[in-house]
Amino acid sequence: MKRKEFIRSSAMAASVAFAAPAYLRRMISDSPNERINIAVIGISGQRKNVRGMINGRGMVHINTYAGIPNVAVTTICDVDERLFPNVVATVEKLFGSKPKTEVDFRRLLDDKDIDVVSIATPDHWHALMTVWACQAGKDVYVEKPVSYNISEGRKMVEAARKYNRIVQSGICYRSSKAVKEGIKFVHEGKLGKVYMAKGITYRYRVSIEKVADSPIPPGVHWDLFLGPAPYRPFNENRYIYNWHWFWDTSTTEFGNNGIYRMDTIRWALNKNTHPVKIHCTGGKYCRDDDQEIPNILIEVCEYDDGVIVQNEVRSLCTNPEGLPDSGDCFLYSDQGWMTFSSDGYKTYFGPKNEPGPAKSDSDFPKEELSNGWKNFIDCVRSRRREDLDNDILEGHLSAAIGHLGVISYRTGRKLTFNPQTEKFVNDPEADKYLTRDYRKPYVMPDRV
Repeated sequence: MKRKEFIRSSAMAASVAFAAPAYLRRMISDSPNERINIAVIGISGQRKNVRGMINGRGMVHINTYAGIPNVAVTTICDVDERLFPNVVATVEKLFGSKPKTEVDFRRLLDDKDIDVVSIATPDHWHALMTVWACQAGKDVYVEKPVSYNISEGRKMVEAARKYNRIVQSGICYRSSKAVKEGIKFVHEGKLGKVYMAKGITYRYRVSIEKVADSPIPPGVHWDLFLGPAPYRPFNENRYIYNWHWFWDTSTTEFGNNGIYRMDTIRWALNKNTHPVKIHCTGGKYCRDDDQEIPNILIEVCEYDDGVIVQNEVRSLCTNPEGLPDSGDCFLYSDQGWMTFSSDGYKTYFGPKNEPGPAKSDSDFPKEELSNGWKNFIDCVRSRRREDLDNDILEGHLSAAIGHLGVISYRTGRKLTFNPQTEKFVNDPEADKYLTRDYRKPYVMPDRV
């Protein structure tokens, strides 16, 4: 549109802006030349859990981008074509234009109109998609945990740096204004000397029962869903959401939810490295179903300065210890202790647990609050990765805590890890779990 025509049209539109659809209000607020086009990968819709119906992560991405000025979801990608009609209608309503649809992520890489890929797929696809997107010159928002294993996380960091890409790790605690204030409180030494931290994730999971293999449903691209994982016959229990409970595709509850606690704890402790000693125990209890991964895991990590971090997940009935079912994280010092949740912190001091400073996001004006997607888009525009709430390196270090715990569990022993080489000390068996055998053609390159 010519400049004069744009100004005249904008002036007329301004008078009705408050009555106009959201997309129109966005488009008159910024230059169209500055619009960022996004492809959202993974769009599984609502699912039911013990708390009712909740949106899948892909839909969370779409709805959140809709609130950011001059951003448009122009493409949606999923291996299940049955999901497209409803999501296309939602995107069209939110952004004012019908998005393209694609089943194969690789076909998006050459689309020069796509600036950003926003990844909300199962965990085993996160790293490959991120590396390929970086190589194609696209910025990336990737869900937690960023990787399926430790070597993948390192490859993602290397790709982001080599191709100068903005890559955000999707962990919401990092964008909370109150949590940031609590982290500053710890870093300034106001809690005292921290000697231990603990993250707990108590989230009840219903049994997935036993389900027989079945024909691949029309519209489902099963080979693309499996990607780098071994080929298996189609099974509904290995598909939407329940993929979380199988070794081929899962990072266990450590990766699914425990990572929120581990990332916050590592951030608070200012640990920009890996732990050196790891021991994890657990198992699958009280269930006779198809699930492969354990439903109870208890990990203890030790850093080189002796600080201990505990990581515990339980998926069965358990006492909430006064907390919501989703869990939380705790820091313990020589003066007191504190707790973090997704939107704030509380502190307690002395032998009588006298309440100290506390803050939640509800204590701040709404206009001062942000979220990880908005922070990411701001950095895409500025090209300042140092301003990211959770750069890919942070995501790698935090995901690795859970990965290390799983390896200890699977080998059945305490492990010693070298943070510099990202290898275990004299333990070839444990080292095998640092990567995976990739199924062709979905192969992580040796050099990114």
